[in-house]
Amino acid sequence: MKLYFRPIAQTDAARPQSARTLAGGWCWFTHVEVLQRGRAAYVTPVTDVPADVLTRLCAARAPICGLDMGIAHLMGILNVTPDSFSDGGQFDGVAPALRQAEAMAAAGACLIDVGGESTRPGADFVPIKDEIARTAPAIREISGRLDVPISIDTRKSEVALQALSAGASLVNDVSGFTYDLQLAEFARAASVPVCVMHAQGDPATMQQNPTYDDVLLDVYDFLETQVEHLTSRGIARDQIVVDPGIGFGKTLAHNLALLARLSLFHGLGCPILLGASRKKFVGTIGKASLAQERMPGSVAVALEGVAQGAQIVRVHDVAETRQALNLWQAVTTGDYNDA
Repeated sequence: MKLYFRPIAQTDAARPQSARTLAGGWCWFTHVEVLQRGRAAYVTPVTDVPADVLTRLCAARAPICGLDMGIAHLMGILNVTPDSFSDGGQFDGVAPALRQAEAMAAAGACLIDVGGESTRPGADFVPIKDEIARTAPAIREISGRLDVPISIDTRKSEVALQALSAGASLVNDVSGFTYDLQLAEFARAASVPVCVMHAQGDPATMQQNPTYDDVLLDVYDFLETQVEHLTSRGIARDQIVVDPGIGFGKTLAHNLALLARLSLFHGLGCPILLGASRKKFVGTIGKASLAQERMPGSVAVALEGVAQGAQIVRVHDVAETRQALNLWQAVTTGDYNDA
């Protein structure tokens, strides 16, 4: 029976000499939680972890888009759509998209994620030509003005091809490279990193009674399978980012189960991207019916993700999250850089 090893991430500066650095970053661990389908989990010291698993958990992650994965980064969300759940219609058009990208970069975003198809629950399919018309011109303008890596948030190879030609440098596929089988080949040929996300179903159907045998292990197995698929297509493992897909075919309980044990995904040997910003569960728990009112709850979730070693946090509210992250890092490590 397959075993899963979740490092129990810690950030206290008073760590024992036996502590291992988690993913070459700012967290460390001395114990792991061992999970197995159908059986109770148990905790064991790192000395009981198989050597190959321990190596993968501890190894420093390679840079992504030139960004050091030994520190946490904010990915600013730029939806150039008329109907995204939180900011639809605000930034569709080259000029408003550029203004928002400039504002997010100034506020501390290290990447800009541009999407031209809403993936909110119940969203309609967007034709390829429309998605290209929304994303490529905006990416071309932003890449010509800002020295910030741009990610194209798409599941379609034609859209990705045009985005990469316009200046994007990462492909972020919400379908986990299952929707368009040519997309992985485009990414490999362009030698760009990719983000593989888990989603159950597509945006139109994903929230219609999503079910799992074990959401944590099911999502892990999917991502593990897709990482192996991408590496078999010639994409280097160290250029693959994994995203458990909070809110994509998940109930509130599913989201909480994934967030509580997010550090499990370090076992894949890839940087982790967490995208929970303004999601419905934040509003449900935080009593905020409007997406625009969910910033405080979104920041809380982002900080918990970083505390478990997530290297990239995808957010709408860049300035607020950057301020919170700076303070969290300062009070956690006692280190403050006034640069």
